[in-house]
Amino acid sequence: MSTAQQLFRRKPITSATVTSSEGLARNITTFQLTMFGVGATVGTGVFFVMHEAVPDAGPAVLIAFLLAGVAAGLSALCYAELASAVPVSGSTYSYAYATLGEVVAMGVAACLLLEYGVSTAAVAVGWSDYLSLLIENVTGWAVPDAIKAGPFAETAGVINLPAVVLVAMCAFLLIRGASESARANAIMVLIKLAVLVFFSVIALTAFNADNFADFMPNGAGGVTLAAGAIFFTFIGLDAVSTAGDEVKNPQKALPIALLSALGIVIVIYLLVAVSALGTQPWTAFSDPSQGEAGLARILEMVTGSTWPGTVLAIGAVISIFSVTLVTMYGQTRILFAIGRDGLLPKTFATVNPRTRTPVNNTIIVAIVVGLLAGFVPLDSLWDLVSIGTLIAFIVVSIGVIVLRRTHPDLPRGFKVPGYPVIPILSIIACVYILSGLHWYTYLWFLAWLSVVLAFYFLWGRKHSRLNTLLAADGTLIEGAGTLASEEDGFDSELDGKGH
Repeated sequence: MSTAQQLFRRKPITSATVTSSEGLARNITTFQLTMFGVGATVGTGVFFVMHEAVPDAGPAVLIAFLLAGVAAGLSALCYAELASAVPVSGSTYSYAYATLGEVVAMGVAACLLLEYGVSTAAVAVGWSDYLSLLIENVTGWAVPDAIKAGPFAETAGVINLPAVVLVAMCAFLLIRGASESARANAIMVLIKLAVLVFFSVIALTAFNADNFADFMPNGAGGVTLAAGAIFFTFIGLDAVSTAGDEVKNPQKALPIALLSALGIVIVIYLLVAVSALGTQPWTAFSDPSQGEAGLARILEMVTGSTWPGTVLAIGAVISIFSVTLVTMYGQTRILFAIGRDGLLPKTFATVNPRTRTPVNNTIIVAIVVGLLAGFVPLDSLWDLVSIGTLIAFIVVSIGVIVLRRTHPDLPRGFKVPGYPVIPILSIIACVYILSGLHWYTYLWFLAWLSVVLAFYFLWGRKHSRLNTLLAADGTLIEGAGTLASEEDGFDSELDGKGH
């Protein structure tokens, strides 16, 4: 096999019915999977990013939310088709591997690991802010800066201890089992939605239409910039597709969960944005006093009392817990899929026989994310998460087009309507939003991508499982498992030999 053939070799697809792989249990329901999507999306966008996006777009942030939602919606349709055709763990990485080739899949993996790692750590830091406000409102005790901020934060401390504790709690839940994590997340998401509706009802009592007068103060460029910052919050759609190996009836459940989560997210985003913007001029969102626990501060201002802000802080603490839980889950399952394919050391794909979870993998993720959350200020890196999410969405849209051409008869539980217009529009929308990101975001992204691809060229391609599954001409060896996930005698023999 030539170098070019090796780089662009694809995981074989010979069946649409894929069994649970290498010990992962299929015990997540469609409702729980939908709550995964909502849990990883709603929370970040309203508790953190809105106060970053409003100063860019002004009241036109509503258009930014819609623009990001439309782009995500077009991509969600493409996700739904690929998820129903290739229902395995690994999300966009696995889809790229099956449609575009190994080196592209590793590039996508770099995007996914970046977006999940940075967003999990950054959200954990934000959770610390809301928890500190909650403790102060309830007990009157102000959490010392030394233990609620890292050494490089604007107000320097020693370590962001609450953020580290949150990461540890999420790791504990994930190690116990996927079904336990899914149930806990579903409960937290329902509480989150109730609290956000509570916020909107109270905020609307102070609604002033004059706050929307200067609707687009920074022009279309400001809206595009805000949409780029907002877009990363739709990482929840990707998180849904990381559960392909653990959801019941994945070919039906994945498309339903993806589209249902998208609908819930857009409605909640617009409801909260309209009610929040109606309470104060858009310029007030850049006030440093609203930088921490911003929505809670708005309620305190509207009511002149601390108790509504305390209620919202409780909801935020629960809400952000669920975001961190699901994004950590997504990252561990992507690493599991990469390790299973031999492109990472096998320890990443090792499943505990009792809990049926990738314990080693989860511990490694918790340590890395915990260090980032505890010591590194990541709130300025939201755009890095957006660029990773946007590129992943573009790859999914391209993957739909490629798979329709290469495997037209592959059974699909869902097909993108209006093909090929919808995938093409999805690509155009994502590229448009990418054009609004800062130039230095691309430099950081390219630096990270270079590191991951260097690892692939030096180590990954030599240890790829396709080295033992494919013949020299690139065809599947007779008896080998499909998608590196079906368990059969050939795979068992390979595993027994340490491949």
